[in-house]
Amino acid sequence: MSRDDDFRVRPGRIRSSRAQRAKPFVAQALAAAQKAGGRISRSGRITSGNGSRFGRGRVASVRANRLISSRSRGAVIKTRVVRHTTRSAPLTAHLNYLRRDGVTRDGEKARMFGPETDDADVKDFAERCEDDRHHFRFIVSPDDTTEMSDIKTFTRDLMVQVEKDLGTKLDWVAVDHWNTKHPHVHVILRGRADDGNDLVIARDYIKEGMRNRAQDLITQELGPRTDLDIRRTLAAQVEAERWTQLDRQLARDANKHGVIDVAPSPDRQPDEYVTLKVGRLRHLERLGLAETIGPGRWIIADEAEATLRELGERGDIIKRMHRALTECGIDRGLTDYVIAGEVNADPIIGRLVERGLMTSCAAAPMP
Repeated sequence: MSRDDDFRVRPGRIRSSRAQRAKPFVAQALAAAQKAGGRISRSGRITSGNGSRFGRGRVASVRANRLISSRSRGAVIKTRVVRHTTRSAPLTAHLNYLRRDGVTRDGEKARMFGPETDDADVKDFAERCEDDRHHFRFIVSPDDTTEMSDIKTFTRDLMVQVEKDLGTKLDWVAVDHWNTKHPHVHVILRGRADDGNDLVIARDYIKEGMRNRAQDLITQELGPRTDLDIRRTLAAQVEAERWTQLDRQLARDANKHGVIDVAPSPDRQPDEYVTLKVGRLRHLERLGLAETIGPGRWIIADEAEATLRELGERGDIIKRMHRALTECGIDRGLTDYVIAGEVNADPIIGRLVERGLMTSCAAAPMP
């Protein structure tokens, strides 16, 4: 006869302590706030992820996002705001660098174009910008530049749409570059609106709105992506050493404890991209940025995004170095290269072969 308190302890399978350790309530609240778009200040306060609430284009960025679907064509836009100070380099020097030899399709010196001309007066534009507080530098890189009929027409259409979104006439010049794997356009925009005031663009529009407008224009010209286009794009990201759209999707798939469960389950709809996700997770594991905690269950390291972005930038630099050396007829073995990041490293003496601006192309939205 057994008593109520007569029982035997049966230990279960040992699981990862990292997955089972419950996060404190405060940590869970902060994580949920960040996932919702909030920002955590150094003092631990939760602030809005949208940052400042002023600037042109904030409402337009929301409208532009509604036009984007999983089948929209991809594009990336990198933005830099340059303030004019006594210590900053003259804008003319930057414009002359953008027009250097070898960046066009035919290898000739590039010409900058504007809203109504294919040969903009660079000197005159720089003089108009002299008294401005700042100017904007955009790098616009569509995924399918080589398939588009005219990159200049696309750029003009994009800037016309930006004018409508910002509610002001814009003064800009641009140049298209074809000397990289991803052809792109550099757009230099004056930091002054047509009313004479400083042109202040909302952070949301700089981050997403302008890119969404570009994606919509590309999709209108080339049509939406097919299933094959989407799969090819994602397959190319499986072993990419940069922060990809697959990584963003995996981050969204994680539960509140950071666990990504890709194991088959009758409670979930089948994921047609699960093999690509597993392949990406295994590659991240080889890089030391993810670990498996059970059958079909993974955790991505907290520093994965920062590490992958750094790897992507380094990869772009290495590619540019190889291309510059090849164009100059210089052949170097692997043992001749060194990355010197130490403060007290020995000085490197040599000849400057090329100076360049870094640009990359992001993937289109994942279904």
